[in-house]
Amino acid sequence: MGSLALSRVAAQDPAPTITDEVARLARQELAPLASAIDAGSVYPGEFLRRLGKVGAWSSHVPQEGPADLRWAIQSMAALGEVCGATAFMAWCQNTLVWYVANSTNMKLAARFGNCFSSGRALGGTGLSNPMKSFFGIERLKLKGRKVDGGYIVRGALPWVSNLGPDHYFGTIFEREDEGAKGEPGSTVMFLADCSDPGITLTPCKPFLAMDGTGTYGVQFRDVFVPDELILAEPAAPFVKKIRAGFILLQAGMGLGLMKDCSNIMDEVHAPLGHVNRYLPQQPLQFRELYAEFEKEAMTLASDPYNADDSYWRRVVALRLRIGDASVAVAHAAMLHCGARGYLMSHRAQRRLREAYFVAIVTPATKQLRKMLADG
Repeated sequence: MGSLALSRVAAQDPAPTITDEVARLARQELAPLASAIDAGSVYPGEFLRRLGKVGAWSSHVPQEGPADLRWAIQSMAALGEVCGATAFMAWCQNTLVWYVANSTNMKLAARFGNCFSSGRALGGTGLSNPMKSFFGIERLKLKGRKVDGGYIVRGALPWVSNLGPDHYFGTIFEREDEGAKGEPGSTVMFLADCSDPGITLTPCKPFLAMDGTGTYGVQFRDVFVPDELILAEPAAPFVKKIRAGFILLQAGMGLGLMKDCSNIMDEVHAPLGHVNRYLPQQPLQFRELYAEFEKEAMTLASDPYNADDSYWRRVVALRLRIGDASVAVAHAAMLHCGARGYLMSHRAQRRLREAYFVAIVTPATKQLRKMLADG
C-alpha cells in the first residue's frame, strides 16, 4: 500500500494527515538544513520536537494490543527523501518510543510514554552492540550488578545516536552477578538518562556523512539504574518481541533515499538523457523496485508482532534488499549526474554517502546475510 493509498484511509484516522504534514515540514524547513546536518554544524533538535508536535512519533504506539508501523515508515520516508541523517534520527526516536510502548514496566511507561511520543524528550537506541551480541558477532559491552532498588552499570558503547545532555536511550547490559536464572549472563534492558553524572558523552571522530546526528561514545562509570528505568528483565524475550519493528522502521530511511535518487536522475534527463540512456541502470528500474519494497514493507509493518519464522525471514530479507538497492540507486544517480554530481554543492554525492550508511547501520548488510544463513 503506497502513501497515496494510505492517505485515502478513513478520515477518522489522523495518520495520513501526519504523513502529509511531515512531508511539508521536510520540504519547507528541513531541506535548507540538510547540508549543515550532513556536515555536522547543525543538530536539528528543535525540528525533531516540531515533528513530535504533529504526531510523527506516536503513530506506531500499540493500541489495545495490535501495532501498526506503516505511518511511521511513511513519515520517515518523507524525511529521507530530503535528508538521510534526519530520517535516521527519526528512526532513533521512533525506536525509543517502540521500546517504551512495549515495556511491561508500567511506571516507566507512564513516565516516559507520552514524553517520548510527543517529542518533549528526545533520544535514541543503544542496541547496536546488543543486536550484534545476540547474533554471535560481538560480546555485550555493558555489565551490571544488582543492588537495592536497581543496578550498578559500567562499560562503554562506541556509537549511540540522537543524543544530547538531556536525552535518553535504550540499551542492554549483562549481569555479572546471579541473574534471573541464578547464574551470570542474564541480560537486562533499560533506559539510560544522559543527564546522569555517571554517564559521559564523548563526541565521535568526524564521519563520512550525517555528522549532525548527535552521535557520541557513551561511558558508564558505575551508574545507578533504578528499577523505574528497567525496560525488560530478562531482555532476550523482549528483544524477540520488538526486533521486527526495530528493523522494519529502518525501511523509511532507504525508501526515501531511493525516491530522491530516482528524482535526481530525472532532473538531469533533459541535458544528459541523450548519453545517460547508455547507462545500464535507469530510474524506471528503481521506481519498480521502490514499489515492490514499499508494498512488502507496508504488509509486514501492519503485523509487527507476528512470531512466525517465515515472517521474520521476510523482514530480514527486505531490510537486506533495501540496503543493497540504496547503494545501487545512489551510485546510478552519481553516474547520471556526471561531473555536476561530483560537486560538494550537489546533493547526489550526499545521497551516495548516506546510502552507505543504510547498508552498514546495524543490522548491517553482512549481519543480515549472516542472520539469513544461520536460519
